[in-house]
Amino acid sequence: MNPNGQIALVTGGSSGLGEATARALAARGAKVGVLDISVERAQRVAGDIGGYAAECDVSNAESAEAAIAEIAAKLGEPRILVNCAGIAIGMKTVGKDGPHPLDLYRKVIEVNLIGTFNMIRLFADRAAKLDALEGGERGVIVSTASVAAYDGQMGQAAYSSSKSGIVGMTLPVARDLARSGIRVMTIAPGIFKTPMMAGMPQEVQDSLGAAVPFPSRLGEPSEYAALALHIVENQMLNGETIRLDGAIRMAPK
Repeated sequence: MNPNGQIALVTGGSSGLGEATARALAARGAKVGVLDISVERAQRVAGDIGGYAAECDVSNAESAEAAIAEIAAKLGEPRILVNCAGIAIGMKTVGKDGPHPLDLYRKVIEVNLIGTFNMIRLFADRAAKLDALEGGERGVIVSTASVAAYDGQMGQAAYSSSKSGIVGMTLPVARDLARSGIRVMTIAPGIFKTPMMAGMPQEVQDSLGAAVPFPSRLGEPSEYAALALHIVENQMLNGETIRLDGAIRMAPK
């Protein structure tokens, strides 16, 4: 799908991978709905790229439905969805203070996994009703997993569970939506320069980057955005997860 002139939704679009993707889509001529629970930061990004910002809690059905409807009313019906919203915690299954709090585990699953599916189902319901473009295509969905889906480290039980769930649903959802001409892909990034990473000491960042075989550095959000754009534009990409990680395989800790 050529993004030029199309409407795109980017969750978690106020910072990090989401912000880079929103800016890249806009640079290719898309009108971008920037969705984020931090609406003030989303408005800043939307203002820069000529898009529109809406507050959205991806894990809440009503909030997500209202945000998509708001973007559709302001910009038009979206054909592109990029899911970048997510949270992370580090906590062992059993630690010094006892077992992993179940509510914290549940929260990560609700935001990362259920939130991703929530956006997919609501977007796809609307996109399936649009007229088909060239080749029968009606929409493209790109979700964000992590290498933790495959190489989860100590303390990542909740995070890895949520991200492996996204990997696991990519193919069946792609098969579900094939008849509607909607493609479904997932990117599993390695260690990237996100706001969370930027808050770490430089020596920690350098150490993490050195663990990547090649290139031995942290990934740039623009590199994630470039792959998301390629997925949008390449109609044969469907039902698969692509690792974007410089060949890293995470150690146990």
